Amino acid sequence: MNNNATTGDPPASDEQSGRLSDFAYSSIKEQLTRGAYKPGHKLPIRSVAEMLKIGSTPAREALNRLVFEGALVMAGPKTVIVPHLDPAALYEVTQMRLALEGLATEKSALRATDDVVDKLLALQEKITLSLDERRYSDALHDNKEFHFTIYRLCEMPHLLSTIEALWLRVGASFHDLYPEFAEAKYGVRNHMAAIEGLMDKDPSAVRAAMESDIRDGYRRLKKAAQERQKRQ
Repeated sequence: MNNNATTGDPPASDEQSGRLSDFAYSSIKEQLTRGAYKPGHKLPIRSVAEMLKIGSTPAREALNRLVFEGALVMAGPKTVIVPHLDPAALYEVTQMRLALEGLATEKSALRATDDVVDKLLALQEKITLSLDERRYSDALHDNKEFHFTIYRLCEMPHLLSTIEALWLRVGASFHDLYPEFAEAKYGVRNHMAAIEGLMDKDPSAVRAAMESDIRDGYRRLKKAAQERQKRQ
């Protein structure tokens, strides 16, 4: 994709600009849900345009959509920032995650094939290695894939899109899990319990494991949010 502003190409049509805006929105959204950015990270329009090789207009439109959805906040006329979730917002998101991700997990559990279980085991092996080597961004990237590999099996697209919206809000905050969450191996144990439940064809066990993963993470994120408030 060409950056018209720097190459001298003719201005993009409205249709082309819309496609580029959608591309930018999807790209940044995916990065946010996978924890590619930490809270406080700034995203200048120019940097986003250069990174995605698009013009400034579609980059701005994509960032504005994410601001409207609460995933980003304005930090200036040409810059947005990845926000920290305060304790109240974190609590609300967590309660919704427990209900919706628990439902998706339970509906998905009996649809897990041997291939799905093998994929989850491979993902968990990568996550564990990343945690051991303190590559937390890599661990978060694969953690999102682990969860959604299970959730996608429920074949409920509206439920899945709502869960994705919640991860869009909380994805950056997952950086606050570390290093404590890695050292205690909370997530590793919960993920392995979920895999065991899938192998046993036990929806209740899989749901309990994933809800435990969310609750364990919430305790660490809540502590980090409260400590941040005290420093402000």
